[in-house]
Amino acid sequence: IAKHPRIKTVFEQWQRDTTALKSNLAKNEELKQVLLQETPWVLKAESEAQQQKNIALLFDVVKMSTSGTTAIDKLQQLQLPSGGFTWFKGGREDRYITNYILAGIGKLKKIDAITITNAAKLETMITKALAYLDGEIKNDYESLQRNKVNLQKQQITSTQIQYLYMRSFFTNAITPTEAYSYYYNQAKQFWNVQNTYNTAMIGLALYRNNERRFVNVNILPAITQNAVEDTAKTIVYWKDRSIGFWYAAPIEHQSMMLQLLEEVAKQENFTSLSTTIQGAKNWLLLNKQTNHWQTTVATADACYALLNNNSALVNNPQVRIQLGNMPIKINASQAGTGYIKSTIEGSKVTPQMGNVTITTFTQSSTSNLPPLGELKGAISYGSLYWQYFEDFDKITASASPLSVTKKLFVEKNSAAGKVLIPVNDNDELKVGDKVVIQLVLKTDRDMDYVHLKDTRAATMEPVNVLSEYKYQDGLGYYEATKDASTNFFFSSIRKGTYVFEYPVFITHVGTFSIGIANLQCMYAPEFTSHSNGFKIVVTSER
Repeated sequence: IAKHPRIKTVFEQWQRDTTALKSNLAKNEELKQVLLQETPWVLKAESEAQQQKNIALLFDVVKMSTSGTTAIDKLQQLQLPSGGFTWFKGGREDRYITNYILAGIGKLKKIDAITITNAAKLETMITKALAYLDGEIKNDYESLQRNKVNLQKQQITSTQIQYLYMRSFFTNAITPTEAYSYYYNQAKQFWNVQNTYNTAMIGLALYRNNERRFVNVNILPAITQNAVEDTAKTIVYWKDRSIGFWYAAPIEHQSMMLQLLEEVAKQENFTSLSTTIQGAKNWLLLNKQTNHWQTTVATADACYALLNNNSALVNNPQVRIQLGNMPIKINASQAGTGYIKSTIEGSKVTPQMGNVTITTFTQSSTSNLPPLGELKGAISYGSLYWQYFEDFDKITASASPLSVTKKLFVEKNSAAGKVLIPVNDNDELKVGDKVVIQLVLKTDRDMDYVHLKDTRAATMEPVNVLSEYKYQDGLGYYEATKDASTNFFFSSIRKGTYVFEYPVFITHVGTFSIGIANLQCMYAPEFTSHSNGFKIVVTSER
């Protein structure tokens, strides 16, 4: 708050503007193909809205003066006489939790986010915890000696690497011991066989211990060369997102990469890394656009990475939007998010509005001076919707980062067994035919809370009539059957392509539109797509 007063201003405005406290799931209901009340995620929306209200309350200036002291008191109650912290009160000391707490305190110290009073209270706690973890690392080393393992080979694991990373925040408190020196040299020797997350931690540990040349020549190139750059979305990320636990944690991984790149770039004045750093930050921001970060670890790590050297908190970015020759009037944007919304009546829409020009720039937040210049590197995102009515069979498929295609197949028996015969526009089907509806989902990024509504032709009677949770093609989802459609709710979809099917029977004679499949990310409704429509003809002849 002291470094970035704009954050304080944002939360004060949030307390006055309740729309800013809405969950993303609850915003823009008119743009969504299903009401939130009809989804399994109603409680998710309420819990996220409550989180945002709590954030605004947390940053109340009066409460902030006591919250730090309260947090320290809670930590003291969880610290045992050994110096280790227990995960829950009454439990035994937990090595990982102790290391994590000390690393967190180290981050706060590094960005001068601890008051002098609280720093004094923390000193005894830090000393005891460091002594406990130093003893644990000594036990690791002595265990290797007792078992007479080859100490020249790789014996370092993620546990010792996390210790070295944590210790790098407290370089003044390090008294080199035989165990510490052994694992420090192990990290320096075997850094190249670790995953990128551990490599970045090793890089920070070595760099803070004046091994700058080693890091710049060896570790930094290895990290940057393994990065994937997507120029279309101006993002940078790493495919190997393992962080040493039982699951891949992309947010924590990305944040660790940013920590290393930002620290080295700042100390060495490596301007060549600025594009990579901004691209990595953009990845985090775009990930938050379509995903609900559900862990405190991920959110805290991402905030720490994004707050470091963030020019967007200083520059006060602005946007100018023009549809054809018509500028969009922007009276005021939502505090903090910069969110704006403008609706145009259908009668005023012209073909020229398809040519959209968007310009972002910086402007003084304290005066009415003209723009200071175009804003380079920082990301903005938005969307343009065109809502209209049309017959199903005349609708053509839409293209976006999220897409769905729908195909129909008639299931027939043959000498070789059951076969699926594709159904095309105006094909003739018979009453009693079993039709398999195939839906292919594609997404170029991870998304949470995705809804798929597949509209059926009036002649199609679904086999699956009970609403239930299912699992198909590596995708878990809740399926709900309605009179005219089948709805699929995906709490989470990872980047990739998914194919799944469900059967229906043909029941009536006539000419029918098969309906279209609509796919939308409820968390970010600008990510929406639909399949094309066509007609089928049903006769009673067999």
